Amino acid sequence: MTKIVNFPAVLSVLSFFALWGSAIGGALLCKRHGPLEKDQREDFAIVQGAALTLLGLLIGFTFSMAISRYDQRKSYEATEANAIGTEYLRVGLLPPADAARLRELLKNYLDQRVKFYTSRNSRSLQLIDADTARVEDQLWSAVRNRAEIQPNATVALVASGMNAVLDSAGFTQAAWWNRIPFEAWVLLASIAICCNLLVGYSAHRPSLMLLILPLAVSISFFLIADIESPRGGIVRVTPTNLVNLAGNLR
Repeated sequence: MTKIVNFPAVLSVLSFFALWGSAIGGALLCKRHGPLEKDQREDFAIVQGAALTLLGLLIGFTFSMAISRYDQRKSYEATEANAIGTEYLRVGLLPPADAARLRELLKNYLDQRVKFYTSRNSRSLQLIDADTARVEDQLWSAVRNRAEIQPNATVALVASGMNAVLDSAGFTQAAWWNRIPFEAWVLLASIAICCNLLVGYSAHRPSLMLLILPLAVSISFFLIADIESPRGGIVRVTPTNLVNLAGNLR
């Protein structure tokens, strides 16, 4: 059930029909029990206005959370490119044989990182993760072996740069796992349903006007889920810096 937020279009369609049904249900409820008395309408208007205001604030806060996570993923992509590019230069301080091997491994590693950002298939991602882990082991083993043979400041600098390369990938993965909690989505949907019930009840009878709020809220849900989903949405983090770096290294 929690995976539905990875499919923004499906989430938007389901939320629209759920909210529209809530509005229709509110209108039918009003038709069955009759309209509110005059002295009750003022209290109802206060409750309805407060509920709609709360819904708007929650949608705004959730959208802000999605944007901040998207910006974080973009920032870590640039950090990865900088770390790999810097290390590619630093390994030139090592003996030619070690430098050539490490640079080839860094190019291979860079290709795997680009695939990580562009792939959507779960099976492909498993293979990419396995290949990336294998290259990471080879990179660190090569630096460690040189450090054991020639422990000096130059090798320490190269080892520090390699550590930054590997750490940046870990930070990226953590940022991609950092999602809006599903419980927050449930809370947001619950308040949206209550608001549509109130709007439908105030309409007294079903009408096309009841489509407006469900449509607006479902579009908002789509936009939030699309930005917040690293792989399932239209708005995605493109590895522009990594691709440019790969072109430069070739």
